[in-house]
Amino acid sequence: MKNAVFIVVLLSLALPLAVFAALAPDCKSYCDNPQEFDGPPQGRTCICNPLEAKDFQTIIDKLIDFLFNIAIVLAPLMVVVAGFMFITAGGNPEQLVRAKNLIIWTAVGFAILLLSKGILAIINQILGVKGG
Repeated sequence: MKNAVFIVVLLSLALPLAVFAALAPDCKSYCDNPQEFDGPPQGRTCICNPLEAKDFQTIIDKLIDFLFNIAIVLAPLMVVVAGFMFITAGGNPEQLVRAKNLIIWTAVGFAILLLSKGILAIINQILGVKGG
């Protein structure tokens, strides 16, 4: 019985040491690999970069990718809406013009997003910025 009590007391003293050992040594280590640690350093609050980007070009690339993914969904939807406007126009010239403009501006916007990576590369080359 004494051995069991001794083991329980010993484990209860050793368990907090194991927990503290799993905390990150500093905020940079914690933000770089949060899955490796149980939490931030003891007594500190770490604010990690939510964008996970180290430079402006990476932020722009992620923004373009995000907008491109949205445009892939919205462009066909807007063409369907414009087609519905054509069908329901009933000879109303104002609604026909709105439907044509919707298709034109949807195509222009989607083309700009398709070309955005190329445009960004051209601007980088003109300014002398090396791609990363």
